Amino acid sequence: MEELGWGAITLAIMKQFLPVWIALVVTFVASIRYKRRLGLYGKLFDSTIGMIGFAIVMFWVFTALFSDLVVTHDVLAQISQMKNKLPGTPTPDGMGWYLLGGDHLGRDVFSRVVEGSRVVIQIAPVATLFAFMVGVTLGLPAGYYGGRLDTGLSFLANLILAFPVILLFYLLVTPEIVETGLPQYLAIILFLFPIVFLLVLVNSRFYVVPEFRNKVMIAIAVIGGYLYLSLVGEVGTKVAVLPNSLDLIHVPGNILIVFVSVVFVNSPTVFRIVRGITLDIKTRDYVSAAQTRGERPWYIMLWEILPNARGPLIVDFCLRIGYTTILLGTLGFFGLGLSPESPDWGSTINAGRKLLTIAPHPAIVPALALMSLVLGLNLLADGLREESLKD
Repeated sequence: MEELGWGAITLAIMKQFLPVWIALVVTFVASIRYKRRLGLYGKLFDSTIGMIGFAIVMFWVFTALFSDLVVTHDVLAQISQMKNKLPGTPTPDGMGWYLLGGDHLGRDVFSRVVEGSRVVIQIAPVATLFAFMVGVTLGLPAGYYGGRLDTGLSFLANLILAFPVILLFYLLVTPEIVETGLPQYLAIILFLFPIVFLLVLVNSRFYVVPEFRNKVMIAIAVIGGYLYLSLVGEVGTKVAVLPNSLDLIHVPGNILIVFVSVVFVNSPTVFRIVRGITLDIKTRDYVSAAQTRGERPWYIMLWEILPNARGPLIVDFCLRIGYTTILLGTLGFFGLGLSPESPDWGSTINAGRKLLTIAPHPAIVPALALMSLVLGLNLLADGLREESLKD
C-alpha cells in the first residue's frame, strides 16, 4: 500500500465522517423547516454567526455520538513501526492507513482525536449544567431576599473565586487530596442541588394542587435519590452506599474528580451572574404585581424572575461550556485527573508537544479540534445573544 497524498487523506477523512454529515444535514433541514415553532432555538437560524457556531458544535457532538463508526483503529493499540509517522502512512499489516499519522507510541492520531471528543462532550455540558443548578438554586434567593443570606453566600462565592482556577484544580485532583475523599464529599453536597431545584420547582408551581404535587415530588425524590446515590457512590471508595448489583451508574474515580472540580469552580461564577440578574429583575412591575397577588417567594423567583433571565443565562451557558472545555484540556495537558492513556485532547497535546519539532501533527491536530469546538461555542453564544436581544 502506498502513502496517501493530502487530497486522498481529505477524501478518506470526509468518508469516515459520513454519519456525522448525514446527522448534520438532517438536523439543519428539520430545524430550518420548523424554525418558527422552535422559539429561541429556531430564531438561531436567522443568524449567520449562530448557524456557523451551531454547525461546528453539533459536528463535534455527532462525532462523539458516532465515534465508534468514525474511528479507523483502536485508540489504545500501539504499532511500534508507526511511531511519529506522517499522515497517510499505511499500517504494516496493509489493512488501512493512519490518516493523520501516528503519535510517539504508535497510536492513530485521527482515532484518538475522534474518541477524545467523547470525553469532552460527556463531561463539559453535564458539568456546566450541574454548576448552573447550584448557581441558580443559591443565586435566586440571595438576590431576592438580600440581607444576611446574600452576604453569607456572596462571601463564600468570593472566597472560592479568590483562588486561581488552575491552582484550585490542581489542589482538587492531586493524589493526596483524592486520598482524603474530599472530591467525593464535595460530590455529595453539589449533586444534591439538581434534586433540590426540581423539588422546589414542582412545589412552587403546583402548591395549590397538593395531591398531584405530592405524587410528583415523591417520584422525583425516589428516582432522583436513587440516581444520586448511584452517582456519588462507587464500590471500593470511601463513599460506597449502594451494593454493586444496584449501582447502575459507574463513574470512574478520575472522571468523577474532574467532574466535581469543574462544578465546584464554575458554580460561584454562575451564582454571581444569577444574583446580579435577580437584583435587577425583582424591581420590575410584573414582580411587584405577583407579590401583590400574594404569590409565594419561590414561585416568583422560579416562574417570574428566572424565565425572564433565560437569555443571558443561555448565552453564559454556551460560553461556560467553552471555558470548561479549555479547563479540561488544561487538566489533561498537565496530566491531572484523567488517566495517562486517555484520548482527551489535553493529554494528547501534552504527549505530542515533546516531539513538536520532529513530528508536529500529534499535537497540532487535537489543538485544532479543541480550538474549533471553543470557537463554535463562542459563535453560538454570539448568535443566541443577538437573537435574545430581539426577543
